[in-house]
Amino acid sequence: MCDAQQSCQQVRELADATRLKVLSELYHAGEASVGQLAELSGVPLASVSQHLNRLADGGIVARRRQGTSMIYQVRDPTVVELCELVCAALRPDAPAKGR
Repeated sequence: MCDAQQSCQQVRELADATRLKVLSELYHAGEASVGQLAELSGVPLASVSQHLNRLADGGIVARRRQGTSMIYQVRDPTVVELCELVCAALRPDAPAKGR
């Protein structure tokens, strides 16, 4: 059964363009540290760290310690697939549905 409260919280966590960019880079990398994601995404390190903490607190990404670094990975790839579907539907060249 769907936990509506948790689902709503996760959608709220995804409602940020920078966070989506970081999440997409993480998804394509498989797993990465904050520094690696900052380099891949072009987002400042401190900002990437804050966004990853929100995504981890929201249950969207998992983290583990490796030496002095935290390594992140997407917990549920269907979240990224959902984001990609929404983005594809909003592109200017997307076909109109039901019009």
